[in-house]
Amino acid sequence: MKRIKHEIDMCNGPLLGKVLKFSLPLMLSGILQLLYNAADVAVVGRYAGSNSLAAVGSTGSLINLMINLFIGLSVGASVVVAKNLGAHDFRKAHDAVHTSIALSLVSGVATLIIGVCFSAFFLKLMDTPGDVIDLATLYMRIYFLGMPALMVYNFGSAILRAMGDTMRPLFFLTISGIINVALNLLFVRVFHMDVAGVALATIISQYISAILVVICLHKLENCCHLDFKAIRFKKALVLETIKVGLPAGIQSSLFSISNVLIQSSINSFGSTVMAGNAAASNIEGFTYTSMNSIYQAAITFTSQNVGAKKPERINRVMLSTLLTVTAVGLVMGIGSYLLGEPLLKIYSTDTAIIPYGITRLKIVCVPYFLCGTMEIFVGMLRGMNCSTLPMFVSIFGSCVFRVLWVYTAFRMYPTLETLYIAYPISWLLCTLVHFICYLIIKKRITKKLLAE
Repeated sequence: MKRIKHEIDMCNGPLLGKVLKFSLPLMLSGILQLLYNAADVAVVGRYAGSNSLAAVGSTGSLINLMINLFIGLSVGASVVVAKNLGAHDFRKAHDAVHTSIALSLVSGVATLIIGVCFSAFFLKLMDTPGDVIDLATLYMRIYFLGMPALMVYNFGSAILRAMGDTMRPLFFLTISGIINVALNLLFVRVFHMDVAGVALATIISQYISAILVVICLHKLENCCHLDFKAIRFKKALVLETIKVGLPAGIQSSLFSISNVLIQSSINSFGSTVMAGNAAASNIEGFTYTSMNSIYQAAITFTSQNVGAKKPERINRVMLSTLLTVTAVGLVMGIGSYLLGEPLLKIYSTDTAIIPYGITRLKIVCVPYFLCGTMEIFVGMLRGMNCSTLPMFVSIFGSCVFRVLWVYTAFRMYPTLETLYIAYPISWLLCTLVHFICYLIIKKRITKKLLAE
């Protein structure tokens, strides 16, 4: 296979530098993608008011719940492509690329229909306040019109990541991110379109990024070249992608269910607290997406080395990614809290929301590195083609735990602090159990690869 300049050799040589080379562009890409929603929140908060800010902010956990099942499949696509590239099975890698794009199109249409038809129903289930629900419903219905583009971009980027190419997705998101911010200001400040304007700006930007990633794949000169006539499902590859991706998607969706429950509890405090929480959540998201880029590195590097039958490098991948994610999580989490007040003021001129945002940043963002360490072990397990086990651990360690927390501790002590502390406790519990699972699966996969 012809190696192109954007690829990274993950199966030979030192790892830490390559992990950073892979992760940093992906980190910047994730931050730019977050700026879609951050720009929505900041523009609508400053130029449309606190109710509109609360409306947009309150939809985040619900949107994630509705799309994460399908986004999880892109994780499976990345693992399948990366493993076959590592094994130099270029015919199968080519077929995996086209199966992935077919899956992205089906996923995009499915989420569009679900979102447009059921947004209002789910918002009512979350006890969204009456002064917010109509705006939130309008925002979500427009937002979900962009789902086909969002899915194509995510699956396409997953294919590029499997090759080690994280630079070009960064370039695509830079272009679409600038357009998104410009359109936000135009639609809201000039045309006074409120939440409809920020939703419309977001979906236009998503279609631009999707078109760019499709053009990129089509122009590739290696086995990952996208031939539009070859887009179809290969049954074996669909099943392999689902085996890894579906548990990842279910885990993310169940995380979102617990977050929706917590958001419903936050809604009970009123729109001012909702607005403060929404602004803090957006700040917090920059730390999460930065750590998530290293999780993606753990998946991809592990997958390629499993495909290349080099189990001796797997522990080195784990140590390199664990060190990196801890450093990133501590610096960004603590920094977000220390700079909390000026950062929150970017999102709203209403000073009443500031104390509520600071409370979330202190309790959730400062120990956020624990979420990163948890995800590294999940990524290592998925890279070793073990996705169901971390799903169950996460369901019980985080989702079930958080639901029980809301119905027990929060009912006894109904404060924001009680709600927020559930996050770091659940991350710590899951990290410990995932580490034990990693040791067991690593031993099994080493024995299997050495026997082949």
